[in-house]
Amino acid sequence: MSPALLIRADADPTMGTGHVMRCLALAQAWADRGGRAVFATRLTMPVPLRQRIESEGFEVQPIEAAAASPQDAAASVATARSLSAHWIVVDGYAFGPPYQRTLRDAGFRVLAVDDYGQVRAHCADVILDQNLGTSERRYADCADHCALLLGPQYAMLRKEFWLLRGWERQVPQHAQRVLVTLGGSDPDNVTTLVVRAIAQLNLNGLETAVVVGAANPHRARIEAAARSCASPVRLVERVQDMTELMRWADVAVSAGGTTCWELAFLGLPNLMLVLAENQRPIAEALHQAGVGVNLGWFAACSAEQIAETLRSLIDDPQRRCAMSRAGRRLVDGRGAFRVTERLSSVATAG
Repeated sequence: MSPALLIRADADPTMGTGHVMRCLALAQAWADRGGRAVFATRLTMPVPLRQRIESEGFEVQPIEAAAASPQDAAASVATARSLSAHWIVVDGYAFGPPYQRTLRDAGFRVLAVDDYGQVRAHCADVILDQNLGTSERRYADCADHCALLLGPQYAMLRKEFWLLRGWERQVPQHAQRVLVTLGGSDPDNVTTLVVRAIAQLNLNGLETAVVVGAANPHRARIEAAARSCASPVRLVERVQDMTELMRWADVAVSAGGTTCWELAFLGLPNLMLVLAENQRPIAEALHQAGVGVNLGWFAACSAEQIAETLRSLIDDPQRRCAMSRAGRRLVDGRGAFRVTERLSSVATAG
């Protein structure tokens, strides 16, 4: 039986839910090996997200101190000791070298999850960066003992995706089903912009599913935009299994974040809008790899541009087929297992 794993990650309407959701995949893979995983998170976590984690059988421990403060680190150390944990996972750009050093000085091994070197000069035992195009150069300033797990082979997908490794997508001549998923919070209400773009398409037979995330405060405006569409638009909330929607869809419009790896794994052609600076390199790299279309920074993109690009993709089965194949080649769904194998082997050796 694997030792306990403590995961320190936060979610709120500003930062979104991506850090926690990819750690949920890690927790599931750890539990699959017979281990126990516990989340330590600040009280800003949206209630539906907390309920989702708990429904998976994982405990959530509150952190009442300011994020990444000495008090936060002390609370994480105390929780890890109570669990007899070997590893503490930190996922969030605030958890820099001082925080990591406190955890290591207390006798714990540390896995730091990063994106394109957002956190400088790590001193964790292992650094995980699952992004396409990342490199050792981005972590040249880290401590000598840091081991690197780099690239989409470590993309951590949740359990519902593991079960679909043999599933094959059928690419229709004309795409008719559109999935819109712009993160757990979408503070700038980009979802409404995309729904307005879809209203401009006016295509017979078009159906749209719009995911409204757990921390999204704009439901009323999204619903109003949906009513203006001639084609059916349904709003979907509290989604427990995203694979059902991703398999249903023929094309997606998403943020340039962690959802992109899920879409790639299921071979779903994707238009990406950059909603935060840390998403920019992800969207650019996936565009270059032919996995998705990078629409760029959301504030510089009009509904007309989104509609034109979406219409072009809907009408181009060859391009959608090529994007689907490229995504399946890039992400095989075993990333979380590779990470847990690494952590478990170190814990056993220790």
